[in-house]
Amino acid sequence: MDRFDRYWIGVLLGLIIPAAFALVYIDVMNLWYPFKTLQFQVGSVLGKLLMVSVFPDLALIYVFYTTDTWRLSKGILIGAMPYILAMIYFSI
Repeated sequence: MDRFDRYWIGVLLGLIIPAAFALVYIDVMNLWYPFKTLQFQVGSVLGKLLMVSVFPDLALIYVFYTTDTWRLSKGILIGAMPYILAMIYFSI
C-alpha cells in the first residue's frame, strides 16, 4: 500500500470521485429534467447534490486514515475542499 501513498493521487481522487458520484446520482434519481428546464432553486438542489457527492470522499478519508496512508488521505481531503466550499456557499 505504500506505493499508492502519494499526495497527488489523493488530490486526483478527491477531485474526480465527487463529480463522478454526482453524475451517477443525477442519472439514478432522474434529476436531469429539473437541470434541463432550470426549474429549481440553486440553493436547494445544488447544495444538496454537493452534500451527497462529498460522502464517498469522506468515506475514503476514513478508510485511508485507518490504514495509515496519511499522504493519500490528506490529498483526498484537499481535493474535496472545492466541493465542500461550494456546498457551504450554495447551502446558505
